[in-house]
Parts: sequence; structure tokens; C-alpha cells
Amino acid sequence: MDRRSFLAAAAAGATLSATAGLRPAWAEAKPLKVGVIVPMTGPFAPYGKQIETAMRLYLAQHGEEVAGRRIELVVKDDGAVADATKRLAQELVVHDKVEALAGFGLTPLALAAAPISARAKVPQIVMVAATSVVTEKSPYIVRTSYTTPQVTSKIADWVLEQGDRSAVTLVMDYGPGVDAEATFKTKFEAAGGKVLESLRVPLQNPDFSAFLQKVADLKPQTLFVFVPSGVGGPLLKQYVERGLDKSGIRLIADGGVTDDETLPMMGPPAEGILTGFHYSAAHDSDLNRKFVADYAAKAGTRPAFMGVAAWDGMHLLHEALKKTGGMSDGDSLIAAMKGMAWESPRGPISIDPETRDIVQNVYIRKVERRDGELWNVEFQTYEAVRDPGKSAA
Repeated sequence: MDRRSFLAAAAAGATLSATAGLRPAWAEAKPLKVGVIVPMTGPFAPYGKQIETAMRLYLAQHGEEVAGRRIELVVKDDGAVADATKRLAQELVVHDKVEALAGFGLTPLALAAAPISARAKVPQIVMVAATSVVTEKSPYIVRTSYTTPQVTSKIADWVLEQGDRSAVTLVMDYGPGVDAEATFKTKFEAAGGKVLESLRVPLQNPDFSAFLQKVADLKPQTLFVFVPSGVGGPLLKQYVERGLDKSGIRLIADGGVTDDETLPMMGPPAEGILTGFHYSAAHDSDLNRKFVADYAAKAGTRPAFMGVAAWDGMHLLHEALKKTGGMSDGDSLIAAMKGMAWESPRGPISIDPETRDIVQNVYIRKVERRDGELWNVEFQTYEAVRDPGKSAA
């Protein structure tokens, strides 16, 4: 080989060696983008702010990089409008090249993104929307929040255990409310109870006065209530104003009525209220105490159920990416997420491998004042509860 050929071959070899050395570093540096679609403006803005805060808190605690991939959040505000959710999901997948979607503050918003998740084979981590059917709308949906029937079924069980056999249901007239109404009635009446009437309050500009008067007239042993987070204050105020707190009617509600973000501002009407739910900021564990303290340091408020679901959603993605060794195609990530189990600030949780829905404890709580603040204090636990609409629970 002449000198010129030798030098050319040496230069080519050096270029190949340099390129071979650079390629893995380039691959590792490619971020995994997560499209976070949440309401950051409008009446449901607190949902979005809790979700983003908790997701960023998890990354701060556990590191933004896993399996050589840096997790990057791309946050978009849908204003809780389903058409906007759908448009943003499409833009995030097509233009921003996100490899996972997360957030979804209400059921219609999660459903709006589901077809895009299914077509693009992009995992969709649902962190709030609680209607049972959500996970059935795309094989790439995984839920880390809760389902309304999951919680309501155990509320019905607890009421029956107290010996009550007559009830009225009072719910907001939208997907989760209808889910709650149907679940409570089915469980309660299957065990010999009687739902005297099912009352539905319009979602827009709700006024509970006429409905609460109906409850007073019917005189049930139990009143079961489901309203979205943030609406509990006006409901409880009207409940007390009409003297129902002294009527002997047992009020028990889904935990959204006294969610931890708004509970400190509710005042005396909330004291003593019974609820069933999957999370309380007062949950007695070292992990939860750290979560609450770290979240409060970052946000200035205690976390509510939206925050813990977002924290767990990030844990799910973090650990799934670790299991796949950094592979982020939808099939690999979803396979890694199925059956995953871990200790959450709310207690032990897992992802059902068949339904991709969360399995978790449901707690019966009572609002108590401790050190001058109101807290949802857990006093009874139903362990490892599944959505009863999808399995025997």
C-alpha cells in the first residue's frame, strides 16, 4: 500500500472510530418527551397546577435521567375543553414527537385524547379522570388516579356495615357522578338496602338548596354525595344552613368533597364529615410525610389527590423506562407498566395487568381539627381494591 492510500485508510478508520464513539452518547442524550395536557386556566386550573408541581417534584427527587434518557415535560393548557385536549394531543404527538402523554383533569379530556393515543401507540397516563370506562378507550391508557366505582363501592359497604338500610344519592350530573350513583345503588340494594331517590344536580352553576330540601323531606338514614373537587364547600355550607347536620341523617361523601387543597379553607361546616377516598395528606407513613413536606415547600399548599396521582404517574414512567433499558416505544413501555407495584405516599398500589387500572387501598376518613387545621383522618381501610366494574372486588 502506497503512502497516500495508507493515510486515506487511516483517516477513514479514525473517522469511523470517532463516529462509533459518539453514536451511543448521542442516542443517550435524546430526551424522552412527555406531553402533559392539563387545565392551567379556568375553574379547573388547580388540577393542572397540582399535576405539574407533583411531576416536577418527582423528577427533582429521583432525577430527570433514567436509563440514559432525560425526561422532558412539555406542558400544555387545555383549559378543561375537550376540543382543545384533542388538538393539543395531536400536535404533541405529530409535531413535538412526544413519546408519552400525561395529565387529563376530567373524563371528557381523557376520552378526547384516547383515539390519538391508540392510533399513535403512545402511552397515555391518566392522572385524574375517574370514570371507569376511560382505560377501555385505548390499549395504551394506564391510570394512576382512581375510579369512581372503586371508591364508591367501599363507601356503600361501610354504610351497610353501620346497619343503615335507607339512603338518598346526591351527585353532579356528569360521567363520574353517574358512575358513583349507579355503583352506590347497585351495592346498597344488592345487600337489602333501599335508595329512596337518586338526585342529580346540574354541573353548570349548581345550587343544592332544593335538592337538600328533598333529602330533608325523605328522611333517609344515609345521604351519599358525589361532587367534583372545589364544589364541596358550597354544598356543606348549605347542608349546615338547612340544619341537616343535626337531622340524624348520616352524610358520607366521595373524598373530592373535602379534598386536601380546599379543606383548610372550609371551616366549621366540614368538621366531622365522613368520606371515602384513596388518599389523604394525613396518611400515616414516613413516605407520605416526606411527600407532603416536599410538596408544601415547593407549592405552599398541601397536596391533594391530583398531586399524588401525578407523582405516582411519574414513578410509573420512570420505572418502566428503567425496565425497558431506555426503549420508549408504546408497546415496550405499556408492557413494562402492566403489573408494576410500589409503595406510594397513599399506601401500596399496583397496575392491574389486564385492565391497566390502578389497584389500591380505599380509606374511610373523618374530618378532624388537629393543631388548628382540618385534616381527613383515616380510620378504616379496605385493602387492594379493584374497579368493581372490571373485576370482582
